[in-house]
Amino acid sequence: MHRPWPPIDEDARRDLCEAAAALDAAELAGRPADMSRALARLAQCHGRLRAWAGAEVYLEMALRWARCTASTDGVVELLCELSQTAALLARAQDADRCGEGRAARERARDHAFEASTLSGRVADPAWEVKVLLRISDVLDQCGDHEDAAQLQSRALRLLAGCGSAAAEAAQLPALGRLADG
Repeated sequence: MHRPWPPIDEDARRDLCEAAAALDAAELAGRPADMSRALARLAQCHGRLRAWAGAEVYLEMALRWARCTASTDGVVELLCELSQTAALLARAQDADRCGEGRAARERARDHAFEASTLSGRVADPAWEVKVLLRISDVLDQCGDHEDAAQLQSRALRLLAGCGSAAAEAAQLPALGRLADG
């Protein structure tokens, strides 16, 4: 089913133009962190317009640039954003045609799994808990309820302060990668 484009409000249009200008400036500077931030900002603008496919493309480019920096936090944040965006894209595609969102759901799972793997290396332990709960929610939306529950349990153990690094690392292989039925 084809849906007409909704009218773009002027605030969204202005934000998109500003984000594009920021990307131009970042390209001139050539610094990976600036490029990553500018691309993530463009993705955010596309997300506000519910243009999930465009948002996903910009987030993937931002992630490539973020990997050039030494910031695990930045990479994890982008993986979370990518996971959520891919899940939203999958839902939108399934609404248009049942089963169409399978590939996007798989990408959401892949990004969530990578974020869970890297989450133990973020600078702030409290943020690690938030990351785990965030990607748990995405996995739950994708139908991976068991994996979501395992991540929630891991987050709760971290909150309780009883999870050692070794115990948390041992949990990672237990996360399954269930395919769409």
